[in-house]
Amino acid sequence: MKLLMIYCDTFSYKPQIKTLPDFPDFTEDAIFDNVLVAFIQMEEKDIAISPKIETKLLKNLKWGAKKNNVKHIILHSFAHLSTSKADPQSTKQLFDKVETRLKNANYKSDQTPFGYFLDINVQAPGRSAARIFLDF
Repeated sequence: MKLLMIYCDTFSYKPQIKTLPDFPDFTEDAIFDNVLVAFIQMEEKDIAISPKIETKLLKNLKWGAKKNNVKHIILHSFAHLSTSKADPQSTKQLFDKVETRLKNANYKSDQTPFGYFLDINVQAPGRSAARIFLDF
């Protein structure tokens, strides 16, 4: 799994091109303030160890949120961090499970539209904890 976390003063998106027809349609854009955005790539090897990957992802997201003093985490599928990709259904299942667990742990969590290229706007401060990359 590859995980790039970016603390954003403001993060917004607008759906542009649907790339995965088996997933729901989205047309609405969204804007969020004071959030940790997690750019996540689930790799093919992660499917076999999914429960462990889920727990490790959750722990790292909570750690990144704590480092940046936020309680709102945005999950974004970003299949450009590695050449290895898990199938979309496995990735979406992982996102749904992690989002539920975050909410159960008193975090606010949202997902960007799955299966879309998005116009995104990232306004992130220039400090070290605002950008964290992990490979696990």
